[in-house]
Amino acid sequence: MSGIVDQLLNGVVKGALAEVLTKTGIRKTRRTRRTKSTGSLAGGIVGSVLEAAINAAVKPKPAKKQVSKRRTAAARSRQRYR
Repeated sequence: MSGIVDQLLNGVVKGALAEVLTKTGIRKTRRTRRTKSTGSLAGGIVGSVLEAAINAAVKPKPAKKQVSKRRTAAARSRQRYR
C-alpha cells in the first residue's frame, strides 16, 4: 500500500517539477533593431539650438497689443456698492 502511495507522490512531484522548470526556463527576448540615424539633427541640444535659429530667421510674429477691457456699467455699479 505504501509503495503505491510512494509511486503516486513521486509521479506528482516529478510532473510538477518538470512543469515548473519548463516555465522558468530562459526565454529569448525579442531584440529591437536600431535603425541607423540619417543625420537629422532633430532632438537634443543641437536640435533645439538649430530650431531656435531657424525660427528666428523666419519673420517673427508681432507682439500682441495689450487691450484694457473696460467694465460694463452693471459691473461698475456692483463694485461701487461693495
